[in-house]
Amino acid sequence: MSIYTDILKKYWGYPGFRPLQEDIIVSAAEHKKDTLGLLPTGGGKSIIFQVPGLAHDGMCIVVSPLIALMKDQVENLKKQKISAAAIYTGMTKKEIDLTFENAIKGEYKFLYLSPERLGTNHFLEKLTQMKINLLAIDEAHCISQWGYDFRPSYLQIAEFRKYIPDVSVLALTATATPEVVVDIQDKLAFKEKNAFRKSFERKNVVYLVRRTEDKFGQLLKLVNGIQGTGIVYVRSRKLTEKVAAFLQSHGVSADFYHAGIEPREKDQKQNDWKHDKIRIIVATNAFGMGIDKSDVRFVIHIDLADSLEAYFQEAGRGGRDLNDAYAFLLFNDDDVQNLRDNVDKSYPPKETIFSVYEALCNYLKIPVGNGKGQEFEFVLSKFAQTFDFKPLEVYSSLKFLQKEKYLEYSDEIFTRSKIHVILSREDLYKFQVEKPKYDGFLKFLLRNFSGLFSEYVQIDEYQMAKMAKTEPRVIFMHLEKLAQAGVIDYLPKKTTPYITFLEDRQHPKSFRISSENYDMLKVKYIERIEAVISYVQREDKCRSRLLLEYFGEKDAPNCGRCDVCHNKKRKSPDGFKALRETIFGFLEVHNMSSKELIEKLTGDEDNIQRVIRSMLDDGEIIMTDDRKLKLVNKKNN
Repeated sequence: MSIYTDILKKYWGYPGFRPLQEDIIVSAAEHKKDTLGLLPTGGGKSIIFQVPGLAHDGMCIVVSPLIALMKDQVENLKKQKISAAAIYTGMTKKEIDLTFENAIKGEYKFLYLSPERLGTNHFLEKLTQMKINLLAIDEAHCISQWGYDFRPSYLQIAEFRKYIPDVSVLALTATATPEVVVDIQDKLAFKEKNAFRKSFERKNVVYLVRRTEDKFGQLLKLVNGIQGTGIVYVRSRKLTEKVAAFLQSHGVSADFYHAGIEPREKDQKQNDWKHDKIRIIVATNAFGMGIDKSDVRFVIHIDLADSLEAYFQEAGRGGRDLNDAYAFLLFNDDDVQNLRDNVDKSYPPKETIFSVYEALCNYLKIPVGNGKGQEFEFVLSKFAQTFDFKPLEVYSSLKFLQKEKYLEYSDEIFTRSKIHVILSREDLYKFQVEKPKYDGFLKFLLRNFSGLFSEYVQIDEYQMAKMAKTEPRVIFMHLEKLAQAGVIDYLPKKTTPYITFLEDRQHPKSFRISSENYDMLKVKYIERIEAVISYVQREDKCRSRLLLEYFGEKDAPNCGRCDVCHNKKRKSPDGFKALRETIFGFLEVHNMSSKELIEKLTGDEDNIQRVIRSMLDDGEIIMTDDRKLKLVNKKNN
């Protein structure tokens, strides 16, 4: 048994690695090769850098673009008694300095960083004093302009590597086309090409696409027809609440989740779903990162994602226990048009982008030639209202300014309350003697929270009140009084988006939006949208094969289980003719809607819809103004 297997068993309880996991670890950690690992969602990517990080002396630096995911992984590592910390937008200078000091002392095995931190002089000065054993790049596709989630700050990694030339890179992603695979290795300055790829095929996930005008009715039919826990993905916050309420009204255990919910409520909803107190969570794409629930039996999209990468990742959250799971995608013609309309919304005119940039700099009081490296709390809705912009055009402009490396826009960030004891143990004891009224509360803190002298420790004031059997206001009062007395540094929780300027404010004559870059990114965005549309509209090729071919697996077999494969098995000239005859019979009596027909007919709904569309195309039936199907001529015998 290898040292890596020993660590895997000790901390995670697994008897052995999944295919390719240990091969990737050995390549990066023992052979010291720059290594790219491509594994599907749920393939155990975090373990691949966490195991070697623990196995060798020193600390593993992990670069991640997702603050929520960083926090989640740090918390999970700490629960396993593994020392870890993260530095990201929104932390105070004191927090950052203390974290760096602890990293230099060797207090951590893992230090998570947002990519924009890598290029700061502050970090580079501290780096020379740290012992680094591995540089892990999570969500590595973010470095590629060809990818669906390009983050310009990732491009700093190649320059950063010059400061740690003997440390190998371990890059990981679950979503990369062949073009992106090559680009990742180039942009990360791999010494030689070295990619390990596990097939993205998920044999236990059944992909099913259904065209329907009644999504709510279809959704209800699906959730009542499949047992177990599920996720329903939608595109808007309002729709999460509407769909959850619809399911609840029909006796289905469901709740909603989106980025605008209060942090405590988010935690509660997530935990209730994880522990099966809620059967179905209806969510935007804000839900999923860091979710390790293995027994999700179905994932249903009732809106189209804007890339197959995003869809594949979200659908892949089903069936991580390797038992059967179903990935349903419901759509209609309006969805297709809305997706195409999103192009102009996501790529506003260059003049609009410039106007947003100028207004933003004025709003934050940044003079020309200043601002680089500065962070600002930023409420998008308030800014949009102040300058009479539409919120969506502001959001899209900020995202493009991010792609052009002018700034970073971090969406809503939740930071838990934290405390750190500033005094030494000796001085704290003196304070307790001199101020006996605080003695009991300080003992309560020291008894219930470890590490207060060495780092900032997360707290929950409401949970503390329950533990101490008192009111939350009493806890808040004590914490504030101790902070005022210079005993602790108390950072109350906050939920705030941030703007970080990557460059000084440009003079209007110097401001540039690369036409080539703008046009190229827009073309790639359109290509990704058209790939989604093609996926849902095609009825001639296995769904699994379509997805795998998109990710470069050209010789994938038919799954035999998706709607296309299933229909090919069942479809025959005799079957089509019989169904057509039955529909004629019903419509000879009276006009009926598609939904009414489907309810009366037995068999696969998609197959019924195909026959109806064929009859419409052939002019045998027509659609009336009240959405009823009407027979044009009596059937020919």
